[in-house]
Amino acid sequence: MAQKRAEMIEETRAKLISAARAAFATVGYADSSMDELTAQAGLTRGALYHHFGGKKGLLEAVIAQIDAEISGRLAVIVEEAESTWDGFVQECIGYIKMAVEPEVQRIVLLDGPAVLGDPSPWPSQNVCIVNMRRSLQKLIEEAVIRPVDSLATARLISGALLGASLWIASADDPRAAFEKAVQGFLVLVAGLRRDTSPAQS
Repeated sequence: MAQKRAEMIEETRAKLISAARAAFATVGYADSSMDELTAQAGLTRGALYHHFGGKKGLLEAVIAQIDAEISGRLAVIVEEAESTWDGFVQECIGYIKMAVEPEVQRIVLLDGPAVLGDPSPWPSQNVCIVNMRRSLQKLIEEAVIRPVDSLATARLISGALLGASLWIASADDPRAAFEKAVQGFLVLVAGLRRDTSPAQS
């Protein structure tokens, strides 16, 4: 009985998140109607308040879902890389590149900060810093990069990536901004290496 109830709760949440994600991506957070959202999901407004506390909580859930998908996509990039360094560089570039995607751009990088505030303390950013620190520590152990403080460097790079993503999302030409951001990023991280090899093979 308890398991069935848990499944029903999960199903209800999934329906609301799916409807909200489609609406937020199409018309934006501000113009998304809670009545239309719940009707689309075949649920009541009360269900939305019960599970998410309101529209803002629903946005947080949608962003969490998108962030989880982004993490999965970046993990694949790292796994397929030829070396730890290539994986690190390509993962960072992949993160910036997602700022060009309309859904990520609108929901996570534009509406997210506007409604939820500064994204730097969001859970996804903390996870990003932890993963980046791990990658940097491995690169130090492999003697690929200089023996820097891994946490400080992870925070610096993570902040730069987030800043670049926010800039790209609000740019008149996101694709052009992305290309410039990548060029700048490659120059910056090249300074971490012990040798003079290019940052990207």
